[in-house]
Amino acid sequence: MASNPSSYAAAALSPISSLSSSVSSSRNYSTSNISKAYRQASTLFLTRRLPEALSTVLPLVAPPPTDDQNGTPFEPAPVARASRSTRIKVWSLYLTILNAILELDPDEGKEAFGTQEWRAICTKVREGEVWEEVVRNGYHGVEGDVDSDVVINLATILLAHAKNQTLNQKRLENYLAAARTPNLDNIGDRFNPASPRRFRSPAKGINNSGGGADTPRDLNARVKILELYTLHVLLRNNEWDYAREFISMSPVLDEERREAFLQALQSLQEDQQHAERREQEERLQREDELRRSIEDARRLRAENEERERKRLEEERARRDREASEVDYGIERTPSNAGSSGRGARQRPPVPTSSSISRPLPSTKKSEALVAPPPSLGSRATMVFSNIRALVEHIAQYFQSNPALLYRTLAFVVALLLMFGRKSIREKITRVLGSSWDKVRATAGMGVKVSYI
Repeated sequence: MASNPSSYAAAALSPISSLSSSVSSSRNYSTSNISKAYRQASTLFLTRRLPEALSTVLPLVAPPPTDDQNGTPFEPAPVARASRSTRIKVWSLYLTILNAILELDPDEGKEAFGTQEWRAICTKVREGEVWEEVVRNGYHGVEGDVDSDVVINLATILLAHAKNQTLNQKRLENYLAAARTPNLDNIGDRFNPASPRRFRSPAKGINNSGGGADTPRDLNARVKILELYTLHVLLRNNEWDYAREFISMSPVLDEERREAFLQALQSLQEDQQHAERREQEERLQREDELRRSIEDARRLRAENEERERKRLEEERARRDREASEVDYGIERTPSNAGSSGRGARQRPPVPTSSSISRPLPSTKKSEALVAPPPSLGSRATMVFSNIRALVEHIAQYFQSNPALLYRTLAFVVALLLMFGRKSIREKITRVLGSSWDKVRATAGMGVKVSYI
C-alpha cells in the first residue's frame, strides 16, 4: 500500500503541536497564578504586613527547587514566563517591599523578620546583591535584557541604601553597554524553544537590538536611566567631568534634552559648591565661637580666682585683726586679776624710815600706766566675734571638704542613735558617775595636801 506523504507529515507534526499546546496552557496557568499572587502581595504591602507580602512574592521571583546535581534549575523563576507588564509589576513590587523593609527601625525590623533574616535582607540590598539576583532569576544572567523600568527601580534602591555608589555605577555602565549590543543568543534560542538548558530572554525579541528604545515609553525609560546615572550616581562618586562628557556624547539624548541635562548638572555643581562654601563658613564660625567661648571661660575663671583671692586675703586680714583684739583682752585681764589676787594674798610691807623718807609716786601717773580692765560689753563682743570666726572657719572648711561634713553628720547621727538606746544611756551614766566620784575624791585629797 502506498503511503500518503501528507499523512506522514501530519503524524510527524502532531507531537510538536501537542507539546506546543501543553506549554501554552502551562504558561497561561502560570500567568494566572502570578497575577493572583501579585494582587495578594500588593494588598499585604498596602496594609503594611511586610513579612506576609515578602513571603507571598518570593515564590514568583525565585526559581523552583531543582534535582539537578549541578545545581542548574530545570525551569526559570515563574516571573520569567510572565508577560512584560506583569514581569515589571512583580519585580517592582519585590523591590518596593525590600525598600520598605530597609526603611524600618532596626528594632522593628528584627522583631518582624528575626535578627538573621533582617540582617540578610539588609546585606543583600546594601551590598548590591539584589541586582545580581534579578538578572540571574528573571533574565537568565543577561545584563542587557533587564527591563528598563526594573533597572530604574534597582538603581533607585541602591542609590538610597547602598554603602557607596561604586557598584551602582558599574551595574548601570554594564547595562548601558550591553543594551547597545545585539544579543545573538536570543536568535538561536528563538529557533530552538524546546531546549532543556537554555531559555529565550523574556525581554528581547529578534529585532530588538536597540537597548529598549524602540517605543516612546522605552525611550523615556532610557532617558530616566541616563538621568539617574549622570545626575545622581556619578555625582555621588564625584565624577562631575565624566558626567558632563557622557551627557555631551550620548546618542539617546537630543539637543533639547542634552541642554537640559547640562544645565541641571551645572546647577547641581553650583549648589554643591555653595553648600561646601556655606559648610566651610559655618565650620569657621563654629570654631570662632568655640574659641571665644574658651577665651570667655578663661577670663571668667581668672576673674573668679582673683575675686576669691581678694576675698581670702580680706578674710585673713579680718581674722588677724580679730585675733589681735582678742589677744589684747586676754593679756591684760589675767595680769590685772593676778596682781589683784597677789595683792590680796600678800601682806603689806612694814614701812621703814627709808620708805617713809622717799616720796610716794603720783596716783595719776600710775593710773596712766595701767590699762583699765575691759568692760562686760567688750568681753561679750569678743566672745561673739570669736564664735562667729569659728563658725565661718568651720563652714569654709566644710565647703572645701564636703566629705568631712558628711562624715561628721554620719557620726552625729550614729551618736544620736546610740544615745537613743536606754541601756547605753544607763551604762554611760554609770561610767560618768564613777569617773566623777574619782575626780571629786582626788580633788579632796589635793585640797587636804595644800592645806597641810
